[in-house]
Amino acid sequence: MMQTRPDPAEVRRARQARLVGIVLAVTMVLWMGAQYLGGQLGLETRYVFLFDLCAIAAFVWALVVTYQIWRGRRG
Repeated sequence: MMQTRPDPAEVRRARQARLVGIVLAVTMVLWMGAQYLGGQLGLETRYVFLFDLCAIAAFVWALVVTYQIWRGRRG
């Protein structure tokens, strides 16, 4: 029985999808941890907003890469 190699484009998309999942999970954990610690330590509001902006940037990146994966599968 012959095994065929997966399409290199599919392998690349699978790696990208895995990376997106990891980034989303890590971002959520870090963001929630930063929110909790910010409240416990009494950090200034500007630092809390900085954590929010970092999380938003990661989510936007994940959305863009997910869109690229979706477009790549359609094409």
